[in-house]
Amino acid sequence: MASRPATSSDRRPDRPATSPDRRPDRPATSPDRRPDRPATSSDRRPERSSSMTDEPRASATTRSGGAPRIRTASPSLSQIAPRRDRRGWLGRLAVPERWSGWWQRVSALGALRAGGASKPPIDPTLPATAQIVAVQHPSATLPERPYDLILLAAVLGLLGIGTIEIYSATAADGLTRFHDSAYFLERQVGFLAIGGLAMWLGAWTDYRRLKQWTYPLLLGALLLLVATLATPTINGARRWLPLGPLTLQPVEIAKLALVTYLAYSLGRKADQLKTFTIGFVPHLVVCGLMMVVLLKQPDLGSSVVLGATTLGMLFMAGTRISYIVLAVLAAAPVAYRMVVGTSWRLQRVLAYFNPEAYAHGDGYQFMQARLAMGSGGFTGAGLGGGHQTLGYTPEAHSDFILAPIGEELGWIGVALVIALFVILVWRGIRAALGARDVFGGYLAFGITLLFGVQALFNVGVVLGVVPNKGITLPLVSCGGSSLVITMFLVGLLLNVGRRPERAARAQPPRELARRRRVRVRVARV
Repeated sequence: MASRPATSSDRRPDRPATSPDRRPDRPATSPDRRPDRPATSSDRRPERSSSMTDEPRASATTRSGGAPRIRTASPSLSQIAPRRDRRGWLGRLAVPERWSGWWQRVSALGALRAGGASKPPIDPTLPATAQIVAVQHPSATLPERPYDLILLAAVLGLLGIGTIEIYSATAADGLTRFHDSAYFLERQVGFLAIGGLAMWLGAWTDYRRLKQWTYPLLLGALLLLVATLATPTINGARRWLPLGPLTLQPVEIAKLALVTYLAYSLGRKADQLKTFTIGFVPHLVVCGLMMVVLLKQPDLGSSVVLGATTLGMLFMAGTRISYIVLAVLAAAPVAYRMVVGTSWRLQRVLAYFNPEAYAHGDGYQFMQARLAMGSGGFTGAGLGGGHQTLGYTPEAHSDFILAPIGEELGWIGVALVIALFVILVWRGIRAALGARDVFGGYLAFGITLLFGVQALFNVGVVLGVVPNKGITLPLVSCGGSSLVITMFLVGLLLNVGRRPERAARAQPPRELARRRRVRVRVARV
């Protein structure tokens, strides 16, 4: 048989044959180590130092040209000195307790910023939607934060400016009607005290309890809105429920109910928000029911605020933009019919485009607000130095509170109010993005969007950018139930931004047994 030609896989003829156990220039391996496994620090013994003193060996190889080439072999792992554990003697030192606690906090903060915090295990008994939400937004990796003092300072600033301007705008009216110049001021301070308790309640209680009251709160708000249709008319509208000497405005409760429902529902349907019938239509139906009742009062401004808040939260949750555009296009003919089909709404729109022609009618309030803003100038006439507050500007303490602010504090005061609302929106979005759970994030974003949209419409009405809607300025305008509920919403915003760590409630044994129940199918023999 002819000899097979040599290939590259065969052994070279000029290379000495080596055994599979060791090379010819390498000493025999010790019996306590495998020959084909490199030496590790666990295999080496400290008394065997002969391998550390060996010199690098040289081996001769032959190129294809024929001349031998000297190659220096790299030292093996057994020739490298083992690293000494420098942390061993550090661990034996006596470290003060306060130093160790400080080091643990720094290490935990570094691990959190690096994303190395361990994620909590997902409960397999939860529904698929809840598991997706838990994966998207784990809650165990977020530390608790103190109360947002910047947000609190902005809220207190708005309340302070509003209280001062309410007294300045109503002193003459209170003296004329009630023989007390501080009549409206005393009422405002009383509602501020009640609102402070409401804000404390919203900041200290667990906001997650609102999940249990979502549907009762929603049903109660709808019933209260319907009940206003049977009340007597005040200023051409039925928006208030008389409660003895006080009145209740149900639309404020409807705002809280709608935001809570949207936060709860969007958190549950995290994986179905792209579907039209499940992720979009139910939320629009609930908002539409409230808007229909509000239009019957009539209250077009509040219905627009609720509709814009709903669409904004749906957009934030990830609903398709085509659905939102379709909803806006479908509502456009209805809005056109509501404006053109109602004579007084049409007059307001015409007065918006030509206020001078309706200066003694529907454009009177806007013309007086324009005079107040213009006469204030850059620095204003000073507190109590305005003239439009002497009965010339209607509703100067509620819907048009920004007009006396511009007259007495000037454009500086108006810019300060707008800047405080910008800070409020900024800190609200920060609280929503850093919330511990999805429900809290949606809740904070909905409250922030509600404040932003309402303030934007009110400032636009006073400055003549949008037609008159009858929308108050949050935290600044004079109000009773609206101020109390608004401050409760601020407390919820502070609560979500604090990210409180609360232990989960123990479930009853019956609920645990229901979760562990497994359906077993028995085959017939």
